[in-house]
Amino acid sequence: MSIETMDRILASQAFFADFPAEFVELLAGCARNQHFKAGEYLIREGDPADRFFLVRQGKVALEITAPARAPVIVTTLGEGEIVGVSWLIPPYRAEFDARAVEPVRAIGIDAKCLRGKCEADHHLGYEMMKRFLPVMVKRLHATRLQILDVYGQP
Repeated sequence: MSIETMDRILASQAFFADFPAEFVELLAGCARNQHFKAGEYLIREGDPADRFFLVRQGKVALEITAPARAPVIVTTLGEGEIVGVSWLIPPYRAEFDARAVEPVRAIGIDAKCLRGKCEADHHLGYEMMKRFLPVMVKRLHATRLQILDVYGQP
């Protein structure tokens, strides 16, 4: 029986497919396993974006809250998806709440650690941007659809 190391776990994830091995090792140095109970928040809107997560198991709802309104779920994320993209963009503040809908196993990545490594190695930074930019566009599109649904004409 072999022990699963963080670099092997990360390398096996579709999000990091074709990620150079030396970058996986750098990323693994900033990563740790985390667990969340149903109803627990991974991220709160407005908090420092000091980490992001790769979901290994479970479901996470991305929510927008407004005063005197129930939270609006923008999208629900599952296995292999990324929770938290604000770590890449100053002022590094979370834009959504991320709540575990069911028990969640995830890999948490320390964003400050990774930002430092991206600054030191711009090739790593570019690889991260190539992976995260499509996620950002997808989330923007999901938010747009929710706004149209919530505020659209009956």
